[in-house]
Formats: sequence, structure tokens, C-alpha cells
Amino acid sequence: MPFRAHSSFTRALQRQLKPTAAVSSAPSASPPLNLQTRPISSLKVEWRRDPNLDQAIENDKRYKLCARVVREVLNEPGQVIPLRYLEKRRERMRLKFTVTTFLDRNPGLFDTYRDRIKPKSDLVPFLRPSDRLRGFLEEEERINRANEPLLVSKLCKLLMMSKDKVISADKLVHVKREFGFPNDFMVNLVPRYSQYFRLVGSPGEGKSFLELVSYEDEWAKSVIEKRAEEEERLTGIRVRPNFNVKLPPGFFLKKEMREWTRDWLEIDYISPYADVSHFDQALPEMEKRTVGVFHELLSLSLLKRIPVPILGKFTEDYRFSNAFSSVFTRHSGIFYMSLKGNIETAMLREAYKDGVLIDRDPLLEIKDKFVELVEMGWRERRERMRTRKEELEKNLEMMAMGKIGTH
Repeated sequence: MPFRAHSSFTRALQRQLKPTAAVSSAPSASPPLNLQTRPISSLKVEWRRDPNLDQAIENDKRYKLCARVVREVLNEPGQVIPLRYLEKRRERMRLKFTVTTFLDRNPGLFDTYRDRIKPKSDLVPFLRPSDRLRGFLEEEERINRANEPLLVSKLCKLLMMSKDKVISADKLVHVKREFGFPNDFMVNLVPRYSQYFRLVGSPGEGKSFLELVSYEDEWAKSVIEKRAEEEERLTGIRVRPNFNVKLPPGFFLKKEMREWTRDWLEIDYISPYADVSHFDQALPEMEKRTVGVFHELLSLSLLKRIPVPILGKFTEDYRFSNAFSSVFTRHSGIFYMSLKGNIETAMLREAYKDGVLIDRDPLLEIKDKFVELVEMGWRERRERMRTRKEELEKNLEMMAMGKIGTH
């Protein structure tokens, strides 16, 4: 069967790299590489802002604020809380204005009622989820149930890539929102799949771990490997798995970096699920494997982006170096490092087009439903404000006519 390299170069990169990667006749037919003469640590790529990808993060800020406030209320016993108690948690929720202002700007999320904190205390305002919000929570459960096989495979894949096939349960709970795991996945989902998982200890105590018991063979294929297989199926030509490099408009690599990138892409792809315990960490192949792990982690995430500090919590689990974040700038055609909101966020370039997420996870239906809920309240607020404005203008007009009539 014919064999060719994966189409990793975009036209922009092809214009910068000369000669371009050659078509090989076999997986092992890689040209001699001179990567050893150029230490990875000496290769510097200037960071360049990508306004479209930064805007993708900015667009989610208002919805994320609403989600934080909702979680704060839902985590309370009985899912009710005195308004003044919630007010004291503004800093934790990163709420820059009062809770009353938040409720006015985001109607439809909560119902307000009066009750007593203690039996003989005065009546004070309380908050509870609105009927609309409760309807959303039911939809969320339905979507999670429908996508349970996906959730199980994601969790297995995170463990499969790890060094010892075991990760702290608390770490996994900490990243649940990045990957779309339900709030109670460790106590509800995991025990029902004992053929795949073993939970040692109790989550929340800091000494609990989730171990991989077994997995399905099909889960041991990365997104990049599946993409190569699909291209082979469509073309009949055996495709060599590799990364898609998508340089942003106006981005230019210096000659040394262009040559290094060309040679680096010719190194055989190492699956993030492969056993690399026998590899020397200083080998160029390990840089490619590390990039493969980050690519797979971001591909598994809901929004194809993860804050770098969160990735840093898994340095030991996935054999990342202490300076792992330099990978995202060194491979600027694969990743983008956003600094939006003073938080470093690693993003997968190929998952976005003009700042819009095109590689959509099925679990994003939950986010879509929440956005609909929030925006419904915004529309109703705008309509109320428009009605009040029209009534005020009408009253002012009648008052003016009345004054004219008295003269």
C-alpha cells in the first residue's frame, strides 16, 4: 500500500520551510535529523497575540460568572441561601458588584423569597433555584446520561496517558469542568464501572487515587492517529500520523526555527498512550511525545483549551518538565498561549476557526442549554427596560402637552 506523510504543513508554513517534508515510502524512511545539534531549550519563539482566540475566551466570561454563582447556591444544603450570606462570598465568586445587581442583570436564574435564618429571627431575603434553572438541571442530567460512554472513555484516557495509570482523585475532581465530568462523577459514575476503575481511599481527604483496571483497545488511539486512519480510509493511501501546523496570519518563524520545525515534524509520531518508560527524557522523540500528550489532553477537553496552572498539577503524572509551558510557544502552529484575564491558557489552534470553536464536544450541549437560559433572562430584562423607557417618554410627553394646554 502506498504511504505518505500526513499533510502537516499549511500553505503558510510551506512558504517558510524549504524544502518541504518529503513523501516517504515507509514509516521508517525518515531523513537524517540534526535536532541533536540544536538544544530544545535554546529555541526561542516570540509570543504573538491572536485576537480571535483571545476573544473566544472573552466571550465566555459573562456565562462563567453566572455559572459560578449558580454553583454557589446549588452547593448549599437544600439549595437555598440567605442573600446576605451570598453577598459575603463575592470575592470567592469573583463578583465585582453586589449580588442584588447581579440578580437584576441576570433574571430568571433564582427566585427570591423571605424566610428566617433562625426560628425567632427576622424575615430576610433568601435565594433558591428558579423553575427554569431546575428545568436546566434536569436537562443536564439527561445529557450526561446520554453521553455516559463518552465520559467513561475520557476518564480512562486520562488514566491511560499517565505514568503509572493512576491519578489522585482530588486532581481529577479539580479538572471536572475542563473535561465535562458531572459534579458527582467520582461517587456516582466511577463505582458503576468497576471493570475500568478502582477508587482507593475517599475523595476529598487528599489521599485518594483512581486506578485504571482495564480499558477498551479502541481508546488507545489518539485524535491524530484516528485522523490519519480516516484519511487513509478516504484516499486509500497510508497516512503517517502527524500534527497539523496552522500558523496564524502574519506569523513568521526565524530560519533556525523553521529548519528545526521541519526536521521535528519528520520524527515518527509517538502515541500519548504508548509506554515510553524506556525512553531517555532528553531525546527529541520525547519532545514530540510531550506535544502529543498536550494535544490529546486539549482534544479531550470541552473547549479545547485548559489553563496552564491546571495542566501544571499533572506534571508528575504525565512526565512534564518544570518548564513545560514553553512547549505552547515553541509550537505556535499547533497551540496558542492566551494571556487573557492574566491567566495563561493553552489552546488547540486546529479546533478553532476565526475564533469560533468548530471541534465541538457532544457534552457542550449542556453549555448551550445554560447559555439559552441566561440569554432568555437578558432578553426579558431588555424588554422590561424598553417598556419602562417608552412609558417614561409617554408620561413626559403628556406632561409637556399638559403644560402647553395651561398657557
